[in-house]
Amino acid sequence: MLTLNINGRDLQLDADPATPVLWALRDNLDLTGTKFGCGAALCGACTVHLDGAPIRACVTPIAAVVGQRITTIEAMESDPVGKAVQDAWVRHDVPQCGYCQSGQVMSAVALLRANRHPDDAAIDNAMSGNLCRCGTYQRIRAAIKDAAVALQA
Repeated sequence: MLTLNINGRDLQLDADPATPVLWALRDNLDLTGTKFGCGAALCGACTVHLDGAPIRACVTPIAAVVGQRITTIEAMESDPVGKAVQDAWVRHDVPQCGYCQSGQVMSAVALLRANRHPDDAAIDNAMSGNLCRCGTYQRIRAAIKDAAVALQA
C-alpha cells in the first residue's frame, strides 16, 4: 500500500510501485482529467504537477512520487493561477477537439507560476512539450498572455 498526495489529499493506493502515475490516477483513483496520448512522454497530454513542476505522468512510476505533491487538472479550478488560465482558455476558445487541453493547461499554469510576464519565446519554450493535433497554438499563446494580464489585476 502506497500513500500518494494528490490535489492536497493523502490517498492510499494498492498498486504495483512501477505503475505509471497516469494509470494510478485514471484507473485506481478515477481522476480521468489527465489523458493518455503517446505513452512515451512525447505529447504532453498526461502532464501533471509534481511539487509544482510539470511532469509526464505516463512514464513516471508511482514509486518515484511517494512523499511529493501531485496536482492534476481536477484541482486547477480552485487554484488562482489555474482558474485564470482556464478562464483565458474559454475566452480565447482554445480547445478544438480538447483532448490535449488538460496537459496544455497544466504546462501553462507551471509557466505562469514561474514567470508572470512571459514573452513569446518563453511561452513557446514552456509549451514545446505539449502537442496539439488541432493546431491551436496561436490561441494557446494568446490565452497564456491573457491569463498573465488577469493575474496582474
